[in-house]
Amino acid sequence: MKSAFLTAATAAVIASTAPAWAAEPAAPAAATPVTDPARIAAARQTVDYVFPAGTYARLMNGTLDKMMDSIMDSTMKMPLRQLAGLSGVDPGKLGPASLAEIMEIYDPAFKQRMQISTRTMMSEMIPLMTQVEPDVRAGLTQAYAGKYTAAQLDELNTFFATPTGKAYAADSYLIMMSPEVMEKMQAFAPKLMEQMPSIVEKVKAASAGLPAPRSYAELSKSEKARLAKLLGISETELEKSEKAKAAQ
Repeated sequence: MKSAFLTAATAAVIASTAPAWAAEPAAPAAATPVTDPARIAAARQTVDYVFPAGTYARLMNGTLDKMMDSIMDSTMKMPLRQLAGLSGVDPGKLGPASLAEIMEIYDPAFKQRMQISTRTMMSEMIPLMTQVEPDVRAGLTQAYAGKYTAAQLDELNTFFATPTGKAYAADSYLIMMSPEVMEKMQAFAPKLMEQMPSIVEKVKAASAGLPAPRSYAELSKSEKARLAKLLGISETELEKSEKAKAAQ
């Protein structure tokens, strides 16, 4: 029961943050690289304004952890009935208690534990994200060069060179993570919880015609051997692992 509700709470947090992350449009899967030097140079200058070096560190050091704290707090205050849609528990059997009230019994230090976990995770991720930042900036350069003409990029850069434009560009990537925006985004989680039972039923109906997933026992000998190779373990180890799962 406890793990089911924690899973539901985690899903709610992800759902709350999804709209903010989704604000960054995905690049086309097979975009043709732009080779025009003038366009590339103008796009690179635009990226210097809107995604300066160190942006990921700014985002993750003090922005995301506070945002996650806020979202977790609001999720923990939600009635269990609203979380039931993601936990598989019949909401009719649940009282008006919140997940926070339940966790006060199971783990009085839950809030502090989550805060420590979030901050530790963000701290460890900053160096990793900083390593990939040059590649992201290169991708953004191509994206801007493909989206806008050299003349349009020059107009953007002229604006970004002004005090107002520079201030806007420096925070343009982070603005969707601001507390003011995230406060509104958090309203998405309760709405998702309310609709989730209906969504789950529709998913079941839509996938009803598919064959059921096979169990380990239904795999052929060659398939078991291939699976063990893919997992990097011996067939004996795989067999023991599957038997342990079945026993549980």
